[in-house]
Amino acid sequence: MSPKSGADDSQTLPTVSLLSGGVAGGVEAAATYPFEFAKTRVQLRNETGAQAPRNPFLVVGQVFRQEGVGALYKGCSSLIVGSIAKDGVRFLSFDMIKNAFKDPETGTLTPLRNMLAGMSAGVVASVFAVTPTERVKTALIDDARNAKRFHSAPHAVRVIYQEDGFMGLYRGFAGTTLKQASATAFRMGTYNILKDFEKSRNITQSTATNFGNGAIAGIVTTYTTQPFDTIKTRSQSAKGASTVDAFNSVLKDDGIKGFWRGMTMRLGRTVFSGGILFTVYEQVSSVLNPMFR
Repeated sequence: MSPKSGADDSQTLPTVSLLSGGVAGGVEAAATYPFEFAKTRVQLRNETGAQAPRNPFLVVGQVFRQEGVGALYKGCSSLIVGSIAKDGVRFLSFDMIKNAFKDPETGTLTPLRNMLAGMSAGVVASVFAVTPTERVKTALIDDARNAKRFHSAPHAVRVIYQEDGFMGLYRGFAGTTLKQASATAFRMGTYNILKDFEKSRNITQSTATNFGNGAIAGIVTTYTTQPFDTIKTRSQSAKGASTVDAFNSVLKDDGIKGFWRGMTMRLGRTVFSGGILFTVYEQVSSVLNPMFR
């Protein structure tokens, strides 16, 4: 029998979902940012013509030696703010959409509906939080390699707005939304399917179990959504590019394998981030739920 979901998650209040998701997203972003930095650097196009390392670990070493440890956190504040908003919105919308997708007779949710709920939540998060903050984060990382026009995240927002208008902050929206829809479907869906499977076999939901489930969900997410992430990164470089131009540039530079560039670092990040995200979310929810009832 397919594992089903629904009853337990409805006990989480919307306010708790929003706050717990926001806290979890901020902690996860801060803890794993160097992985994200290296992955983004590897995915960006080299405009100077100078030879640049493609191994993410070599990127980290080179940046550390030449620019100092602070450079590894370039764009971090933008990602933290974005992650707080993204994961707050994502967990809130996921829980609300799950309730709408429940079987009206049994009140349960099949694995397929779990995935559809995650996909819908990813689209909502992309529109309201992810695309503009990812645009700023990626532009800051790209700019730090070359022109160094941006002094800070707020300054980058002002420059992008002055040069390209409000829609400049939504550069790469298609790629970001595709990535968020698929990533949230696989991450949230996989986590909830594993959680329901364990509950049906009376496996205790401990911190270790939450972390393990989140890590597995991160692995599944990375392998299935890496091409969308690469296209998104190219679209949101400092100069910006359309989704079609980004796709063509990856294909021209590296062929099909180029769509999986940076996967090693992203895999390292998503394994830890998935574990951290869901563990913190479950812990914060367990504290807040009694307070809001």
